Amino acid sequence: MQKLPISNDSLHYLPDPTVETLRRDQDGLEAQRTLAEECPVAFVYNGTTAAVVMATPADLKDLALGFSLTEGIIDNGSDLKSLDIIPGPSGVELRMWLADTSEQRFRRRQRRLVGPTGCGLCGIESLADATRPAPHLTRSITIRAEQVESALLALSDAQRLNRATRATHAAGFFHPNQELVAVREDVGRHNALDKLAGTLASTNISAGEGAIVLTSRVSIELVQKAAAIGCPMLVAVSAPTALAVRAAEACGITLIAVARGSAFEIFSHPDAIRG
Repeated sequence: MQKLPISNDSLHYLPDPTVETLRRDQDGLEAQRTLAEECPVAFVYNGTTAAVVMATPADLKDLALGFSLTEGIIDNGSDLKSLDIIPGPSGVELRMWLADTSEQRFRRRQRRLVGPTGCGLCGIESLADATRPAPHLTRSITIRAEQVESALLALSDAQRLNRATRATHAAGFFHPNQELVAVREDVGRHNALDKLAGTLASTNISAGEGAIVLTSRVSIELVQKAAAIGCPMLVAVSAPTALAVRAAEACGITLIAVARGSAFEIFSHPDAIRG
């Protein structure tokens, strides 16, 4: 992927992803506590705001690229001509300029998604948008049962922000031969996955070669986002929704959830798991 031109506004600085605050325990003793920061982040395409999410102000280049890919605004990184990260007193704007073909597609399916903590459905224009069909994937990988536990342990070890704050989600990419190759964290589970999608695209890692590992429950939006970048396998520590299972079954994704230690449950396409 070609390098994306990025600039930052010089008048303001990005907030730190964590904040130190004073707290008291049940006995009234004071101590410092590290909190995760969140702030409004706006996705602006060719001068039009398409979405606003509450996000951790870190890895925003990855967030901009990943959101653009998983929401179908662009097909690949070359469809983004430039990105300006503009911090301001009310939040951060990710100002992107699209190639001509992507701009036309964006205008046709322009949506407003203003919602809390990375909500991906608030304000969409129709019920059909909420359950839009995902592309059908052809899976070319399998993983061993013990690798599910290995992937989750590796993800837990890599969650530096969550260790400090106990308040963030993570999304990681597990390659059957290379173990955990990328991790991104955010207060919003959708944002964490979008950040992961962005870093995979910017480092030319094919999402079809491994599994996305999540610290959250699995809703339909996460299945849709995984399918949009061509990932055929999702592993999560919490349960999926019924709609997420139907979507995973329909688009060819192996969905593994309620994964705790060596135990897990397979909800769709179990042939991807080897004993």
